[in-house]
Amino acid sequence: MNPEEILAELEELSVKTEIKKSEIMDILKKYASIISVYDLMMATEYIRKDGEFIQAGYREKYLEIYIKYFLMRMKEVLGKDDYDKTAIINRNSFEKSLPLLKKTFETERMSSSSDDKLPLIYVITSLYTTFILEEPIHPVGSEFPGNLKVENRNGTFLCPVKDNQKDNENAICHLCIAEQTPDI
Repeated sequence: MNPEEILAELEELSVKTEIKKSEIMDILKKYASIISVYDLMMATEYIRKDGEFIQAGYREKYLEIYIKYFLMRMKEVLGKDDYDKTAIINRNSFEKSLPLLKKTFETERMSSSSDDKLPLIYVITSLYTTFILEEPIHPVGSEFPGNLKVENRNGTFLCPVKDNQKDNENAICHLCIAEQTPDI
């Protein structure tokens, strides 16, 4: 199974009038099952190398977030059964996410190999966090330079850097449910 095949399955799902969380989870679990420990180790090494250029005071926090919440969520996805399987997701948001998820396969690569699993990991994590957990992609408490953090204020997720990415068409932030922190 080629990692990019997930896109075709998501496209098929997007034409339905109502999309259940369980339908998304079936696809996510199927593709998470093809991600090996080796794939996770390679992705971790890639992210560590990518993080070398981040300012020292923020680097470890960045790496912890990306490794723990992006990469290690694959195990969580495979074991997740405690969610409302009959819940209907926002079809419009799902449909709008598809071009962004496709771009992820073009931009978030470790290599030119068709078996590169990093884009698949990003897609699974983004969909799982947004549509199944209904949480921001960067978890509450994620810190950004300037001591700015993702927050939950009275049930509304706020991100201090969301607006910084609005002109970046490749940013996964467009899929994230967090809103821009208003006082920043």
